[in-house]
Amino acid sequence: FEGGASKKSDYRRFRIREAAQDDFAAMNEVLSRRMAQYVAHRERSPHEHDYDESFATAPALVVIDGGKGQLSSGLRALGDFRDLNVVVCSLAKRIEEVFVPGRSAPLVLPAGSPALHLLQRARDEAHRFAIEFHRGRRDRAMTRSVLDDLPGVGPARKRLLLQHFGSPERFLAATREELEAVEGLPGKVAREIYWHVHKTD
Repeated sequence: FEGGASKKSDYRRFRIREAAQDDFAAMNEVLSRRMAQYVAHRERSPHEHDYDESFATAPALVVIDGGKGQLSSGLRALGDFRDLNVVVCSLAKRIEEVFVPGRSAPLVLPAGSPALHLLQRARDEAHRFAIEFHRGRRDRAMTRSVLDDLPGVGPARKRLLLQHFGSPERFLAATREELEAVEGLPGKVAREIYWHVHKTD
């Protein structure tokens, strides 16, 4: 976010390399890698071929999704970057409590508070972006596994089927008549696809 608004050109994804099932370890890895990218980019020229402007600016505020434990983990991850004076807080979903360093009790901001609204928007947008990414990866993997072994279906027909049905799930649920109605797909191939998908061992 910049100036209170989302800046989608600066959105970045990090694939977790280490303990993907451990939320604390994953957060630690992402924060460490993000700040390491900043350190690597701040001295570089914008004219270098792999220069990424979004990494060349240190965040003024890091919002962590979670409570006290997540905040502590995030602060540890940012420990090597204290000189950058990055402000860190965490937002706990249950009653939207805000945890900040050096304070044991959470802040409870008024429901209509612009500050709370900004934190909620940042968190919710990060959720949306992550879910969209994972859904896309899942759909691509499903598309490969479902469509790659179909009889008489090469890359062009695979694209045709996806464009027609919109998703692998809708393709798998198609009746024989719906497959035969796909424009550009020969009836014989449509029937072979149907029997291939619905065959029983």
